[in-house]
Amino acid sequence: MIQQTLQGISRRLRRWLVWLWQQEGTPGQRARGVAAGVFSGCFPFFGLQTLLGVALASVVRGNHVLAAIGTWISNPITYLPLYWFNYQVGSSLLGQGQNDLDLTRLNEQDLWTQGWVFSTRLLLGSSLVGAIAALFTSCVVYGLLKGPAKAKSRQQIYRRRNQSKHD
Repeated sequence: MIQQTLQGISRRLRRWLVWLWQQEGTPGQRARGVAAGVFSGCFPFFGLQTLLGVALASVVRGNHVLAAIGTWISNPITYLPLYWFNYQVGSSLLGQGQNDLDLTRLNEQDLWTQGWVFSTRLLLGSSLVGAIAALFTSCVVYGLLKGPAKAKSRQQIYRRRNQSKHD
């Protein structure tokens, strides 16, 4: 049972890697596309993450399809842990803020203040986590894509040398 599950996961991973290698663009363009999507996916802008990822991919000249897929870093399973972590990162840099809110005397000003405190920490954390995750993802994807390209290039050079020796 476990072996079948692992084989299924391995098969899906291989198919995904083959699909990734077959996408349009240079390895750099594809890596920038995925990174743009991952960066955008770290923000809590539900419904806009894909649009933001594709727009950012246009700015950095990355692959648009891979940018849209990169936003899937945030999904119903990862929303809570990802945004909690982003908030914690922002809070560690800006401080916890005002925690002595009395709910029995809550007024509109307190709501705006608490909303501002929460939003600034979440967006700062999302920016930092998104930048680090995008950089890491870009390096990994570029390395995965560049490795086979280098091997293919070496094979072509080897073939040319052998052909010129036989001519």
